[in-house]
Amino acid sequence: MLNTFVVYVENKPGVLTRVASLFRRRAFNIDSLTVGRTEKPEVSRMTITVDADYDQARRIEANLYKLVNVLLVENITQEAAIVRDLAMIKVAATHEARSHVLELASVFRARVVDVSPESLTIEITGAEDKIDGLLDVLRPYGVLEMVRTGIVAMRRGSKSSVPLAPVNGLAQAAAAGDEDVSYSV
Repeated sequence: MLNTFVVYVENKPGVLTRVASLFRRRAFNIDSLTVGRTEKPEVSRMTITVDADYDQARRIEANLYKLVNVLLVENITQEAAIVRDLAMIKVAATHEARSHVLELASVFRARVVDVSPESLTIEITGAEDKIDGLLDVLRPYGVLEMVRTGIVAMRRGSKSSVPLAPVNGLAQAAAAGDEDVSYSV
């Protein structure tokens, strides 16, 4: 089963390497990984998807908490979440096929971001199955190149999880809700 982890980390060099190395050491293939700063510049957010059963997912979560600079780990697989992926697809579009490709892009609410005499580049944002669906219908025309960002995910509703960056590596105490933890301001 694909599990989606949201991992908040201190925005420091080497953190991504430590997180990726944990998955390598445990022999898990990362299906998708996206990383970016949050609204707090000192905190980055990783969205990681990995194929793991329930027990494996719990071990992954526990092991992530052991890493230096990890502030908070959430497995949002079973939660109501907004999950999006972005793809750019360059498709062969001869003069005869161009109108068909444009119609398909329109049906999927994708947009054309580049036009050349022999191809169209289409940008699509949405759930993974929506992007896969567009790819399936474009393949007969000739997909020349494709790139995907990997998923980003956020809980639905007003609840926010962005932690304050802890001082002196007190990430586990912060995640456990320990009230005696000091935070930088």
